[in-house]
Amino acid sequence: MNEVKRGLGRGLSALLGDVQREQPIDPAAPRDGGIRMIDVGAIHPNPDQPRRHFDETALEELAASLKARGLLQPIIVRTQDSGYQIVAGERRWRAAQRAQLHQVPAIVRTMNDAETLELAIIENIQRQDLNAIEEAEAYQRLAAEYGHTQEVLGKLVGKSRSHIANLLRLLDLPPEVRLALADGRLTMGHARALITAQDPAALAEQVIREGLSVRDTERLARQAKGKSSRPGPIEYKGSDADTEALERQLSDLLGLKVTIAHGPKGGTVTIGYSTLDQLDLICQRLNGGPI
Repeated sequence: MNEVKRGLGRGLSALLGDVQREQPIDPAAPRDGGIRMIDVGAIHPNPDQPRRHFDETALEELAASLKARGLLQPIIVRTQDSGYQIVAGERRWRAAQRAQLHQVPAIVRTMNDAETLELAIIENIQRQDLNAIEEAEAYQRLAAEYGHTQEVLGKLVGKSRSHIANLLRLLDLPPEVRLALADGRLTMGHARALITAQDPAALAEQVIREGLSVRDTERLARQAKGKSSRPGPIEYKGSDADTEALERQLSDLLGLKVTIAHGPKGGTVTIGYSTLDQLDLICQRLNGGPI
């Protein structure tokens, strides 16, 4: 099968792969398409960058490395007014400022707003730099401002439509719960359980205060609705919650719908897909490809 298609044309990996094939950095290189040295002060961050949280310790470590060795991987920018706006590589640019570098290598690309946001999302997701809320907000903006459907968004980042839908549901949580998820006080599993709770904010506060597990959170959310347990086809007490939690974990890991049917004599694990690209993705991962 063909390799899974991702994002803008050849994708981020092909774009960054061009760096290795470029000629040595030349300040007089063409304005669009080549690597050139650009003054750090002429570069500005994108206010619509999907990534909002930058780890201070990691930035200081990167700055120390840049001070010793310089910036080896160019950032990607687009022209804006009399300067440049960052498309991908804001963390490297921030670290370069801290390292007091005067210039950094950059690839200049001509992109519209939609393409800029798409590439920024792809770059951050492939580097696993976005938390769940940042990722969901980026998808919401692409859908609201540029008319992207959940199916299109899924193809853009190589995820299933259900994965996109589940992330977008997180934006229905109260602001204080979204903040707790963004800064790591709550996990994605906790957030899924809180979506169905009658008072997500109060339950989230209890979860954080008492250090409750995802299973405890699910149980409390059900009890709040007057249900002590959820009926299911599995005969063994307590197995429903285990199976559902495992289904959610596998679905989040693969970005595809996973269903587990378990019985006394065994069962089946079903991975759903809706496009040939997603089927390619399943085959790639079953063959040992990266997840």
